Amino acid sequence: MPALFAFLHHLTFIAMIVVLTMQLVLLGQPLSLQSARKLQVVDRILGLSAVALLVIGFLRVFLFEKGPGYYFHNGAFHAKLTLFLIAAILSIYPTIQFLRWGKAIKQQKIPPLGDRKRRWMRIIVHTELTAIVGMALCAALMAKGIGQLG
Repeated sequence: MPALFAFLHHLTFIAMIVVLTMQLVLLGQPLSLQSARKLQVVDRILGLSAVALLVIGFLRVFLFEKGPGYYFHNGAFHAKLTLFLIAAILSIYPTIQFLRWGKAIKQQKIPPLGDRKRRWMRIIVHTELTAIVGMALCAALMAKGIGQLG
């Protein structure tokens, strides 16, 4: 069972990277009705992946791995959670924008997306991806026992 949850944890992590990369690519192109729909779908997948990552991760902490004593006394674990939280908070802005597009998309109209807003959304997605890369580093450090506090 621990191997299955480790696999699921890695799979959701990879899904987050893939969908954020898709967002970045789609936001780098001229917005069309089709790309706006894709961005909405991809954002939902990102949210589901993030929730799954968090739930599966905590199941691993409490049920399948080294136990909460190990993780909660590891600085790399705290850094990993902090990076996750930063990425989650940053993702709120693009999600709100994609949700606001719902009415226009239902009316078969291309949602408005100015250059400044597009640029900010791309910066946010880049930052989310950077945080996720940092999470991978923290995971590697934890796996090697680096970061133990006290």
